[in-house]
Amino acid sequence: MYFLGLGLVLLAMKYLEYGPVAAWSWWIVLAPFALAVAWWSWADSSGYTKRKAMERENARRDERIERNKAALGTSVRKRR
Repeated sequence: MYFLGLGLVLLAMKYLEYGPVAAWSWWIVLAPFALAVAWWSWADSSGYTKRKAMERENARRDERIERNKAALGTSVRKRR
C-alpha cells in the first residue's frame, strides 16, 4: 500500500511539474507501481495475505470470547 501511495504522489508531482520530480524520467516515477504489483503478487502467492487475515480473525474471536467470559463472570477462576 505504501508503494501505491508513493506512486500516486510522484505521479501527481510529475504531472504538475512540481519540484525535482518534474525532471525525472517516467520510468522512475512509475517504478513504485511496479513494486506494488510485485509485492501484491508475492503476498498472494506466499499466503501472507491469508495468514494476516486469519490472525485478525483469531484475535477478534479471542477478544470476543474474553469479553463474553467477563460478562458472565467466569473469566477468573478461584481456587476452592
